[in-house]
Amino acid sequence: MRKFNTSGPNISEKHYTIERTDLINIGFDLVKDERYFTIWAPRQTGKSTYFRQLADKLLLNGYNVAHINFEDYKHTPIETFLYQFSGELNKFWNTNFRQSNISEIFYEIENINDKKNVLIIDEVEGINAEYFGAFLHSIRRVYHSRQNHCLKSVILVGVTNIVGVVSDNASPFNVADNLNVPYFTDAEVFELLKQHENETGQLFEEKVKQKICQITANQPGLVNGFAQKIIEDYPDNKFITYEDYLVVEDWYLRIAIDKNFSNILNKAKEHRNFVERLLFTEDKIPFEIDRDSIKLLHTNGLIKDDGNGYVTFWVPFYKKRLYKAFYPYTNGEQSQISRTIFASDYFTENGELILDKLIGTYKAYVKRRGFNVYREKDKNGEYNSLKEAALIYSFETYITATMEELKGKIYREADTGLGKSDMIINIANNEFIIETKIYYSPAKFDDGKKQLAYYCKSLGIKKGVYLVFCPNNIKYPKKINELPEDIDMIEIVTYLISYDETKWK
Repeated sequence: MRKFNTSGPNISEKHYTIERTDLINIGFDLVKDERYFTIWAPRQTGKSTYFRQLADKLLLNGYNVAHINFEDYKHTPIETFLYQFSGELNKFWNTNFRQSNISEIFYEIENINDKKNVLIIDEVEGINAEYFGAFLHSIRRVYHSRQNHCLKSVILVGVTNIVGVVSDNASPFNVADNLNVPYFTDAEVFELLKQHENETGQLFEEKVKQKICQITANQPGLVNGFAQKIIEDYPDNKFITYEDYLVVEDWYLRIAIDKNFSNILNKAKEHRNFVERLLFTEDKIPFEIDRDSIKLLHTNGLIKDDGNGYVTFWVPFYKKRLYKAFYPYTNGEQSQISRTIFASDYFTENGELILDKLIGTYKAYVKRRGFNVYREKDKNGEYNSLKEAALIYSFETYITATMEELKGKIYREADTGLGKSDMIINIANNEFIIETKIYYSPAKFDDGKKQLAYYCKSLGIKKGVYLVFCPNNIKYPKKINELPEDIDMIEIVTYLISYDETKWK
């Protein structure tokens, strides 16, 4: 029985596999046209599976394909590199290159003209910088005479934008096209899950398939990871339900040790204020790849261009984990909140939640405690997080403590946008959404309510709570108020949380 693949390239006999035919044909045409090109994408995006599928097609069409991996060669001496490089070429191409130097190996390649050879270098940025430039220069030299020798195509594969890497080292390496390997489409994810359904008879609820697409943004590694975890946890369930999915999502968000997220977290910490602007404000940041922070976070799979020229998060799963990872240690603040909550005070005689009571007690808590407890300090005692983050984390802590006491459930949707924290509350068999925002302008205030109404409607939820943090040093127009409204048949209840922006340091 095949499985969902959670590490390394897919083996179609062992793993459910998507054959990306159109993409393979594009790569094949580049090779047939004797192009040298690059493939780059963050880890677990399907690069290895793709170029192995491409290699299979090339082999069927008379090409000899050498695939060599140079991960972790950053500090490897030239002698070891040459031994590996020449040995792999000899194995794949049936040649007899000697372990000599880079130039001599490529000179021997140029003297073979009765074969059609292809060279795939995986993890190319892992090559030692001391000889990386010389290696790329040799490739560039043979490119210009490729019609006279065997090396018809070179494919450089890596997790960073190799066009930039090779340009820095080959002054410039200006012979390479770049082939983009995108994440799966929704249709491809559904096809992958369908393979499991057909082979095992175990079915996924439609909403489960949709949620896997949403939270992973169809990143191949995460799609397979979520699917495999679900079927491992529920092997005897003939029908995988949305409730089953939520348990697995919770595990991924709180417990799973994910090496790819660990890498992203380390990169995000280097640019924490920038990432927190994306998490907690509505700043529209132009996507400019030459900015160091944007280039680093993009090439590691955290952010992308939103299609309108601005930065957005790429994978909601990573966004959710970052939100949790940056959450400050609050020294028992949640337990202190819980001590003040008397559950019976929050419900009517009919068992309905008294929303005004819930938000009113939060307002009282804010006046008593403020927000600085939710800001982390560095070793020098300076705050290393944005004040906007403290506002959102304050309510997060309060509502979490309250829901635990009131026996309610709280969770976030996978596809929430920038600058807001959308929480779905399920209590006493009723659901509503709470959206927390920071006040910026009357127009954005109105837009936020409309977006919340649209969001509620898309999820089939009839009530939204719009909680807006408002600096108390601003004169607000009359329409900035707490009156409930009906927007597109959705009940929107607004609450304003005042805070002193001028005194907050």
